[in-house]
Amino acid sequence: MSGTLLACADWTSASVAERVRLLARPRGGNLEAFHDDVRAIAERVRSGGDGALMALARQHTGAVLDSVAVGADELDAAGARLADADRAAIDAAIANVERFHAPQLRAPVHIETAPGVFCERVQRPLDAVGLYVPGGTAPLPSTAIMLAVPARIAGCRLRILCTPPRADGSCDPSVLYVARACGIERVFKAGGAQAIAAMAFGTESVPRVDKIFGPGNAWVMAAKQLLCGGPAGPAADLPAGPSEVLVIADDTASAEFIAADLLAQAEHGPDSQVLLVSPSRELIRAVEAAIERQLPGLARREALQSSLRQSRALRVPDLAAATEVANAYAPEHLILAVANPRALLPAIRSAGSVFLGHFTPEALGDYCSGANHVLPTHGYARTASGLSVADFTREMTVQEASRAGLEGLGPVAERLARLEGLDAHAASVAVRIASRAAEVA
Repeated sequence: MSGTLLACADWTSASVAERVRLLARPRGGNLEAFHDDVRAIAERVRSGGDGALMALARQHTGAVLDSVAVGADELDAAGARLADADRAAIDAAIANVERFHAPQLRAPVHIETAPGVFCERVQRPLDAVGLYVPGGTAPLPSTAIMLAVPARIAGCRLRILCTPPRADGSCDPSVLYVARACGIERVFKAGGAQAIAAMAFGTESVPRVDKIFGPGNAWVMAAKQLLCGGPAGPAADLPAGPSEVLVIADDTASAEFIAADLLAQAEHGPDSQVLLVSPSRELIRAVEAAIERQLPGLARREALQSSLRQSRALRVPDLAAATEVANAYAPEHLILAVANPRALLPAIRSAGSVFLGHFTPEALGDYCSGANHVLPTHGYARTASGLSVADFTREMTVQEASRAGLEGLGPVAERLARLEGLDAHAASVAVRIASRAAEVA
């Protein structure tokens, strides 16, 4: 290992155990360590309702609240508290996210599977959804956009938003502006595990929802894990916790660009993680030097340094090996900073979102390219996908058979039912076929 800010290791010479360690997430990703505390918070919210939320807000942010609901006046005034250029940037991002997500609504499938037998699959919006927008280390209007736009496109009847209050008891105006622009009128001042609990159980003010959306820290992830997924709901969107990026770079990449990308992701917080994977020793050294040049000029140096201490550069023999490292890590964000990124893309199997080429910074996807930035983290990209309109809907199948259709296909169902020893199933078909014979007689 080197002594630089970004520790470097050789992937080829590393043992199997060492490779596992090199791809390990920060210890904060161990959600079980938070379970007891999250259970206590959840029970406090379940029994104490709004009062518990207000007490927890004071405990964690110093905010003294007389209500957990954001008032209409605060919502109305949010836009006026932003600069014209800020509102224009938010509006442009909303437009691009709408443009990419609107075509994701699925048309009904209607198929005649056998003569006179029809099967359909139709999409319906979820009835009530809760959107969580973090705000602990920085306001995130971009997350509000990524949640509120697909919820509106899906047509969810009840859409609420929870976001932490600031020390003065107000919510960030940029988040409120997004809520109003996207048609969300009910916003609540609650953050962390207590916000998830409020949406899971409901309080005097916060409605109980059917599904909870939004990224967060390990506390939020643990709360989703504990409180969501039961048979009575609510459901949760996906495991979206501390942020991460993996960059695959060859010797055509700009060290300054790569350093900026790594620092941008590390900036999210001390539990974020960034990885550089490259066959070029010279590029790795240049990136390390660029990080040291760029870091002093950034405001969030303490969080950046904490994140960099658990991040690393991995030298691999070639780009094929780099893709295998990426697939093993399954990053939330994957940047392919190589000469021909499209050629590398088919080999990528596990990533939340992929950024191709030297001029596609991950920050573009965070804010305004149009793709959703709520993505699976902590290796869940092996099995989970990023947020889409489909997550705000459910699909159900519909079947319809004419009498002739039943007479033609029914004997197949009857035969299979008897094969399984389920004679009542068989009888439910046979009695209908027999009714036609009785009518003819």
